[in-house]
Amino acid sequence: MTLIDLYIQEVTRRLPERNRDDIALELRSTIEDMLPDEYSEQDVKAALSKLGSPANLANGYLDRPMHLIGPRFYDLYLQLLKMILPIAAGISIISVIAERVVAYDGSEAVLNVILDTIGYGIWKILSAAIQLFFWVTIVFAILERTPNRKTGAASSCFQPWKPDDLHNIAFIPIEKAISKGDVFGSLLWTAIWATVYFNAVHLVGVYEKGPEGLVFVTPTFNQEVLLSYWPLIVLVIALEAATAIYKWTAAQWTRRVALLNAAMHLVSSVIFVIVISDERLFNPSFVAYMTDLFDMSDVSKNGIYGLAVFLFVIFALIDAYQGFRKANGSGKRSIPAKP
Repeated sequence: MTLIDLYIQEVTRRLPERNRDDIALELRSTIEDMLPDEYSEQDVKAALSKLGSPANLANGYLDRPMHLIGPRFYDLYLQLLKMILPIAAGISIISVIAERVVAYDGSEAVLNVILDTIGYGIWKILSAAIQLFFWVTIVFAILERTPNRKTGAASSCFQPWKPDDLHNIAFIPIEKAISKGDVFGSLLWTAIWATVYFNAVHLVGVYEKGPEGLVFVTPTFNQEVLLSYWPLIVLVIALEAATAIYKWTAAQWTRRVALLNAAMHLVSSVIFVIVISDERLFNPSFVAYMTDLFDMSDVSKNGIYGLAVFLFVIFALIDAYQGFRKANGSGKRSIPAKP
């Protein structure tokens, strides 16, 4: 992409989508009017320097200008919040879980503890997010009002913007972009199912309503059998974490990312089939309880196992296919890669 294209996209990505095409045409016409008939890259840089920072120019097009955090620091402010908030949320979740696990003495139903932990965890996350938002906003508001302000928006190094900064921007087609939210969600899901797997004897099972709330009757799985497969499970956890981290660093779907994602699903599917096919997996008390409750035969049990394997493999294939489809996709619309 040329400097003019990069500059226009840097301006329009900060604007409402409904206005982007019209403003892009207007801005391109303005830039071309500022250039001679036979122009060089230096002429383009001079014209862009006159127009100023894309953030400042975009702010001029907005109906609601930014006041507390101006365009000089606004992009950096948002990037910092997006980077720190998920980390703060993760730390809050881990601290709440650790606190509840240590405090649990077995006198209360596990499901009640889980529900109470979820509610307390949401409150802790909101509290941490509000405090973080407040202090980061205060810091940037002070920076915005420092006496040595220079014209133009600051870069990530707090330097005045210049046209050469456009060369450092990597553009990613929208259909190939991998959001940090998706990566964080993948890591969070891995942490959840891994925690449940290694503590299934206390978390997954039959609950009945008792005089003082839900009572844990019998676990679903044989914990010893689950733990006997720990090397394979750790392999899946490592693959999922590595895939998520690689997606984070790549920031877009490429053939290499799609291949790693497909390999992860292949290994996960094979291990899932191995584990669920173990006849000792389910606790005999749970099997007897469900058989009496639903009058299940061996045929129906095998049907349930087959359905579980089928659904797991189907979802894995769909996700792997979507990865390759996005990696091979192309489009005119692009977004800048964010650090």
